[in-house]
Amino acid sequence: MLTSLLLATALHAEAIGGYAAGCLKNGMALPLEGPGYQVIRTKRLRYYGHPDLIHYLQALANQSRMAGLPDLYIADLAMAHGGPFTSGHRSHQTGLDADIWFRMANRPISKWEQDAPKEWALIDEPSYKMLPGRFGPQQLTLLRLAASKPEVARIFVNPVIKSAVCEQAGHEPWVAKLRPWVGHFSHFHVRLRCPASSPDCQPQPPIPPGNGCGEELASWLKDKPQLPRVSGINKMPVLPARCSRG
Repeated sequence: MLTSLLLATALHAEAIGGYAAGCLKNGMALPLEGPGYQVIRTKRLRYYGHPDLIHYLQALANQSRMAGLPDLYIADLAMAHGGPFTSGHRSHQTGLDADIWFRMANRPISKWEQDAPKEWALIDEPSYKMLPGRFGPQQLTLLRLAASKPEVARIFVNPVIKSAVCEQAGHEPWVAKLRPWVGHFSHFHVRLRCPASSPDCQPQPPIPPGNGCGEELASWLKDKPQLPRVSGINKMPVLPARCSRG
């Protein structure tokens, strides 16, 4: 029944524009709980996505559970109609992005902290070093499962986490999809490819050749980039004309 609903919705759903300047038509909500996962920070109403993303997340949660991992915590996807958030992200606008926490249900989130759960940082920001015991076999397995799916365009992780993956699994082809980026101390950010049924979706350039474990990563680790401290409302991007139509 659910598969039929996804297929029917996907026929009319569209990701329009770019990941940081776009919108979502006829998206659908990710159920707040399901086999292998739980949505957190639900009061933000950021749990909508293109059906491709909904299917991806549910399949990943099921596959993770079958691999023996604890249930996943899924944070921001997109708003019901996509478009820019007033805070927190510049992307997540087309229903093709999702944040998944490295913290899993073996470190449960209580009901009272559901709307503002404590982030489980893997990295000490001042020293730019991995915290002991934070990145282990479970986190590596989760990244492997998440990145190995063909619909994934790239996954943003902190450069320190990318370095740890390169040390442990640098020979595996999926590692190339892990792209170092600022922040991402406690979660990773999945980005799907533009769906074939979304002709006005703007894809990103292809990932450069190689696994990304060489000079590019070294420059990130040398520079130790930090997430800028920005307050107030993000500057609104110029959206495609189709995003203003009903």
